[in-house]
Amino acid sequence: KEQYYSEQHSSLINKAYQTLLNPLSRGLYLLELNGVKPAQETDCDGDSVFLREIMEINEKLAEPKNEDILEEIETLIKVKQEELTKEVTAAFERDDLQEAKKLLAKMKYFANLEDKLKNKKIPS
Repeated sequence: KEQYYSEQHSSLINKAYQTLLNPLSRGLYLLELNGVKPAQETDCDGDSVFLREIMEINEKLAEPKNEDILEEIETLIKVKQEELTKEVTAAFERDDLQEAKKLLAKMKYFANLEDKLKNKKIPS
């Protein structure tokens, strides 16, 4: 019985650590704690400049594999994620949960792009 509880607590601790380790999942969790509905990618629909940027990156990822372009995209994604993480942190510090929600929705787009990039880099 004691081993069962230990395993359950260990699992919870690992899940909590993974949630807090990643800025996106940490931000989504903070929204949830504050009773704000989770950020959706549709929260960015009004930002046409942002959506155009995402479309352009997606188009580059759809092109035939080119290491230089993939490296450029990887750097861009990393920079954007760092900028958004700083902005989300500032929004939470100001207690501006709606702004944090919008920024987290943008972070979701970049997380999806990062996944696509990783898949593209895996040799087929």
